[in-house]
Amino acid sequence: MAQSNIKVAVQKFGNSLSSMIMPNIGAFIAWGLITALFIPTGWIPNKALATLISPMITYLLPLLIGYTGGKVVYGDRGAVVGAAATMGVIVGTTVPMFLGAMIMGPLGGFCIKQVDKLFRDKIRQGFEMLINNFAAGIVGAILAILAYLGIGPAVQFLSNLLASGVNFLIAHHLIPLANIFIEPAKILFLNNAIGNGILVPLGIEQAKAAGHSILFLLEANPGPGLGVLLAYWIFGKGTAKQSAPGAVIIQFLGGIHEIYFPYVLMRPMLVLAVIAGGVSGVFTLSVFHAGLVAPASPGSIFAVLAMTPKGGWFGVLAGVLVAAVVSFVVSALILQTSKQSDENIEEAAERMQQMKGKKSAVATALTFNPGELPENVNKIVFACDAGMGSSAMGASLLRKKVKEAGLPISVTNTSISNLLPDAQIVVTQEELTPRARNKVPNAYHVSVNNFLSSSEYDKLIDRLKRQKECKLEQIVEDAEDNVPKASNFHDHDNDLLLEENIFLNQEFSTKEEAIRFAGRALVNAGYVKEEYIEAMIAREKLTSTFMGNDVAIPHGTEEAKKEVIRSGFTVLQIPNGVDFGDGNKARMVFAIAGKDGTHLEILSGIAVTCSDMANIEKMVNAKTAKEIMDILNDKDELVHTNE
Repeated sequence: MAQSNIKVAVQKFGNSLSSMIMPNIGAFIAWGLITALFIPTGWIPNKALATLISPMITYLLPLLIGYTGGKVVYGDRGAVVGAAATMGVIVGTTVPMFLGAMIMGPLGGFCIKQVDKLFRDKIRQGFEMLINNFAAGIVGAILAILAYLGIGPAVQFLSNLLASGVNFLIAHHLIPLANIFIEPAKILFLNNAIGNGILVPLGIEQAKAAGHSILFLLEANPGPGLGVLLAYWIFGKGTAKQSAPGAVIIQFLGGIHEIYFPYVLMRPMLVLAVIAGGVSGVFTLSVFHAGLVAPASPGSIFAVLAMTPKGGWFGVLAGVLVAAVVSFVVSALILQTSKQSDENIEEAAERMQQMKGKKSAVATALTFNPGELPENVNKIVFACDAGMGSSAMGASLLRKKVKEAGLPISVTNTSISNLLPDAQIVVTQEELTPRARNKVPNAYHVSVNNFLSSSEYDKLIDRLKRQKECKLEQIVEDAEDNVPKASNFHDHDNDLLLEENIFLNQEFSTKEEAIRFAGRALVNAGYVKEEYIEAMIAREKLTSTFMGNDVAIPHGTEEAKKEVIRSGFTVLQIPNGVDFGDGNKARMVFAIAGKDGTHLEILSGIAVTCSDMANIEKMVNAKTAKEIMDILNDKDELVHTNE
């Protein structure tokens, strides 16, 4: 438990660093492209345009980091104060203040947050804007001065010390040894923390002086992961072999390195393969004095080549190729010498549990935490460390299946730090689930270990579909328990349903409009009194009468029984549907009024018929009221008690 807590704490700290870099990667790439193109040794040297480089690295990029860091802590107010505070470290030093911005941005957000708490509920009405603006200005000014006088020089000393350490490793050809630690840390989902939180700031400072930096490729090199996946493709077995080709495309071309992590975790010995590949690749880069002018994010081969300086492609490609070949050879040896007969995700779970000493969710690839799914699910959120890689891929896979299943559920992706309280179902990789659970403890959490096993998403879809139909099935059970025999609507003495009370091709902008129309039809048919309509609206406000299967059954409150003259119901056919809340569209609306328990018979008939989506489609596409009457009066559908 202690190790798990430490790992979560480290991941959380790393994510806080990464969350300041990742939203601004576009600006880093813009600076990198301008640098690669217009410096004197660039692709198309241009002295005038090259003047953009220094202001961007000195002011723009640190300010963006400080602004984002403050925003993560305390929204827009934190962002403004964080940016103001960052100016202090920028002006008070002579090196690009990326590390300083990572300190001052969150500090600015934290300070203004505490000031706002102090004055909350103490500001007189009419002075809110004045006090809030001056508070932010004063805090920003104080922090900027402190940063200029103290924090900036301290960070510059630390930056110089770190830069000296990096230069020492490079000068003595020891920088490849860093990958002995980087590659295993990546497998534990610390890749964004290492890459964006540590290597990118140091790399940018180095690139400013040397024109490029090898540090940008220590974590972003796609070679080690490519080698593992190619080995699985050729020498693997079972589901791992089948999914490896798709993983190669996603990892090498798409730049989503997280996709190969489960493959390594299935065979812990493969950590040696990625270490060997990483060390070999960085050694090759150092031999050719190769590097990038800016971060390659995501770590796609396309991004790597785009950030390669003029004349540096051979060295960069050699570093990627050597890393892939070495990783492939070592992976192939491990896979070939293994006695395991099948690379199966279920079997891998047991090995992971032994390795980690805790329960693993790999056996099912999609594991649900104890408890029931939330009611009326309308939102699923995939979350990963940065919100741009594996979560985007997983969201696209599930989004397609949700659409095919006809479920009115949105599927989005984000970073764990940006998860919002309204998230109902949160999907994360198993290693990241504890952090996601801490962020949104009330959500329903799902752990995923292999995003490519898209067939496993069917389990989630099935549960969501069963939940959607749950209300309808419960009505069937309750009604059939209370009604000895469901007779034909048309043959009932009270004429429960008449053709003139079936309304085709209706359009409504709101559910209230639809309910009022249906209620008016009940009044006109002599089933209820005028007051029953408002009782139907009141009932809907208590809880939605959407039953699933595109069906809604609005009715009055318990107190409104006295307004019912005789039992009956009306039917609205709404081909385009009307929203009954939480994105649930009803295409068939049955407004009912029951007297002396007859409503149970009505519910039974409707529920039994509408539990089959084929019947729903028939009724939605019916051209006449008689067609709907015939479907509802089908003896095979209604008389279940005689089966």
